Amino acid sequence: MRLLQRETDGKYKLVEFFGKRPPPYAILSHTWGADDEEVTLWDILNDVVKKKSGYKKIRFCAEQAKKDQLEFFWVDSCCIDKSSSAELTEAINSMFDWYHKADKCYAYLSDVSKHPWIWKQKFKKSRWFTRSWTLQELLAPASVDFFSKEWKPLGNRNVLQKEIRNITGIPVQALQGTPLSMFTIKERMLWAEKRRAKREEDEAYSLLGLFDVHIPLIYGEGRENAFARLRKEIEQYPG
Repeated sequence: MRLLQRETDGKYKLVEFFGKRPPPYAILSHTWGADDEEVTLWDILNDVVKKKSGYKKIRFCAEQAKKDQLEFFWVDSCCIDKSSSAELTEAINSMFDWYHKADKCYAYLSDVSKHPWIWKQKFKKSRWFTRSWTLQELLAPASVDFFSKEWKPLGNRNVLQKEIRNITGIPVQALQGTPLSMFTIKERMLWAEKRRAKREEDEAYSLLGLFDVHIPLIYGEGRENAFARLRKEIEQYPG
């Protein structure tokens, strides 16, 4: 696992914790904008993070982590070397666990403004609730803190559990931390049914942690084949 750390001069560095237990860290949940506007691992290594609009998310995560007395934080766009298929496979198979073990999870809703009268209506329609990857990011952490597009706190998963249940159809018990193995395979599949990802195979790969299974990634195999392999693994190791 790679974590980000902001240094005293305001620059960011990546610290590797492969094969050893990472220190306490915060983790970001967000929806991607254009790929070329998200900060990548290469951008961090070459100190060009401020040239992209996605830099604001990095800065926010660093500042919020500091408020929460956390030195390290994780952001998917720049903490994974996506040029390595082996690392990407390991990361996607480990991601549920990384979110679960995070000390803080910040869900940034880029389309929700904290207006006192209408923010809950915007919250219900947020793109964050329609994406495949954010399902595990909602359920895996011990807690989730939601933030508006102005970086203002909206509340945590516990405070907003009734609204989230109404939006997602996910039972309050699951939002409160009941082990996912207590819910049927059909129930968990239904939670993901209407969610979508940029790469169709990710609609299956994003569910690995919800069923506690592992499969290799084969981008290009198509959605149907990816789900067929996922279901086969679930049947073999139901959890």
